[in-house]
Amino acid sequence: MAGRHAKGKPEGLHDTVVAKRTPRPDDIALGKIKPKGLHYIVLAAILLAVPGPASAQIYSWRDGAGHLVLSDRPLGAVEHTYAVPEADSVRVTRSVPATRDREYDGLIIEHARLNDVRPDLVRAVVQVESGFNPGARSPKGAIGLMQLMPATARQFGVRDAYNPRENVRAGVAYLRQLLDRYDNDEQLALAAYNAGPGAVDRHGQNIPPYRETRDYVSKIKFLATPPPEPVRDRTIYKTMELVEGRPVMRYSDHKPAAGSYEVVGR
Repeated sequence: MAGRHAKGKPEGLHDTVVAKRTPRPDDIALGKIKPKGLHYIVLAAILLAVPGPASAQIYSWRDGAGHLVLSDRPLGAVEHTYAVPEADSVRVTRSVPATRDREYDGLIIEHARLNDVRPDLVRAVVQVESGFNPGARSPKGAIGLMQLMPATARQFGVRDAYNPRENVRAGVAYLRQLLDRYDNDEQLALAAYNAGPGAVDRHGQNIPPYRETRDYVSKIKFLATPPPEPVRDRTIYKTMELVEGRPVMRYSDHKPAAGSYEVVGR
């Protein structure tokens, strides 16, 4: 999401609910499992195993013992939220079909070129931010393909943040602005896109130590093709110097600024 420290959006449910062992019916009868713990285990099993439409977010956090807890209500210090796939308003947190990716590819390439930003970087931002869902809206109010916050949308003259063309135009322009601010350092620009440039600056122009922001930068770095390495000139130049009256041959991959030389390899 543009310019905020927001809820994480992992690719999927990478953690599992941890228990010391698989509960048995006699455990419940003997009181070995507290009702509250049983509530979370049963609820987690239902949420993970039963497909079907639902309207709630799934909230996750870790309890005092470090176990992952899943619930349809934010009862603890929430670390992540997961959208139910069949909900009317979906924040996609998993990989998306290639067809949806290609649907907006022309738009991404157009605005990436206009702003001199790598298309693969923009494409990765869109995938992590919204999963290519133009109707995505976060709990903090970020909207659309590139999850524009209202202030960012206003800054770039966006009238309808759900409109893919307006959203991508503003999102890529904002990304370009951040790249300029951080001397084309993509990781810092991405950290600022997620947590805000103020957070990056407060930490000495480094990626803030927020787990969600660091995960965000890592995901996009993984998804985006790395920038092309500059092609180095491998030409070898041979020159001769006189040292104490004796000729000494020198070899270098830097073209001599003056004098005679011989090209001996490429």
